[in-house]
Amino acid sequence: MFIDSVSFRVSSGHGGAGAVSFRREKHVIMGGPDGGDGGDGGDVYFLVDNNTHTLAAYKGKRHLKAQNGEAGMPKRMTGKKGESLTLVVPPGTAVYDADSGELLADLTQQGQRVLFLKGGKGGLGNTHFKTSVNQAPQHAQPGLPEESVNVRLELKLIADVGLVGFPNVGKSTLISTISNAKPQIANYEFTTLTPKLGLVEVDEYSGFIMADIPGIIEGASDGRGLGIQFLKHIERTKVLLYMIDLANYRELGEQYATLKSEVQKFSPLLATRRYAIALTRADACDDMGKVAEFIAGLGLGDGGEYLQDIYEYDESLPFFVLPISSATGENISRLKFELLKLVKDEQ
Repeated sequence: MFIDSVSFRVSSGHGGAGAVSFRREKHVIMGGPDGGDGGDGGDVYFLVDNNTHTLAAYKGKRHLKAQNGEAGMPKRMTGKKGESLTLVVPPGTAVYDADSGELLADLTQQGQRVLFLKGGKGGLGNTHFKTSVNQAPQHAQPGLPEESVNVRLELKLIADVGLVGFPNVGKSTLISTISNAKPQIANYEFTTLTPKLGLVEVDEYSGFIMADIPGIIEGASDGRGLGIQFLKHIERTKVLLYMIDLANYRELGEQYATLKSEVQKFSPLLATRRYAIALTRADACDDMGKVAEFIAGLGLGDGGEYLQDIYEYDESLPFFVLPISSATGENISRLKFELLKLVKDEQ
């Protein structure tokens, strides 16, 4: 099950109380205080693990807590430290304060280990309070309380290229054709219900990660459809690939304008990412003249395709506009190489 957002309360451990104790042994007269210190409470850590791909392990959890420290004991024995709690999350997990919305941690690197909450310190035993005027102290410190936070975890997948398009425009077909991803493919809208990642190998030494999300429809930013709730999964991408369907009943310009508008409404920052345009299902298009018309409408020329020089890239314009067909393989290799150039230029 793919879960990308969960909320729960997390707490560190309470510090153990110090002990009030006096030494009592045969032949030891008035042995004095010997109460041990309490153990520290357990800490809370977040650990990033590439082998974890979802937050499903935390679904339904209400309160996760580290172990409390144990109380001190006689003979100056310190109580056992509470066991720490380690929360394992996939790369790309953002930790927010559920009450204020503040970003508390952004976890992106494999093996990244972050101390999130410190356990309460154990209290001092009465042996620490012996003085010349108080040689039999009857008190010890209680342990310090734990720290608690209501958190919201949000998973934002980490990829180089994010696919943006209407439902059923060929996003899943493309990612299954050029990568190792195996998404569900069918001839109806919203086949893709969860985001998918795929590794695209361009040559023996180069490649990039591509992310496919559910299709976006007009009004998605107002809650319609599925795509808007998954747009967060392409917030971290370096490049956006807008996929426009040549066989769709909508005009090419209308599809493009709607997608750009919905991305802009979702995140103005995401809308500034470098981008390119793939015109899908070229094999099913009888009138390739509308490709030239679309490109001319963007102010990019009057040809059947458009590519910029990487060294003179105007970021307000698409890096390329390329008709493709996943079914026949038309321009697929070229698409991979052009996307790789754009990804490398962002590094």
